[in-house]
Amino acid sequence: MVIELVHIGFGNILTMNRVIAISPPSSAPIKRVIQESRNKGLLIDMTNGRKTKAVIFTDSGHIVLAALAPETITGRLQIGRGGSVPKLELSDEKVEL
Repeated sequence: MVIELVHIGFGNILTMNRVIAISPPSSAPIKRVIQESRNKGLLIDMTNGRKTKAVIFTDSGHIVLAALAPETITGRLQIGRGGSVPKLELSDEKVEL
C-alpha cells in the first residue's frame, strides 16, 4: 500500500489514505460535529491559529481542522498524483432519487 502525504498548510502533513471526506466548516451540522469531536478528544486542530476553511473526516473517527480550502487540498492531492483537478459541471436538470 502506498501512503499519500499531502501538505495541508503551515508545515502540517496529512495521510490522505485515511481520509473519508473533506468539507467546508460553514454548515450547522458540521459545526456540531466539530464540537462533539472536541468534547470526545478526537479533534486535531492543524490551523495554527488561522481561520478553519476545511474539516477533514478520517476513517479512525478523528476530525482534522485545516486552514486551507477543501479545493486547495484536493488540488494538491491531484498534483501529487500527476493529474489535474477534476472539474465539476452542474446542470439545471432535476434528479429524482
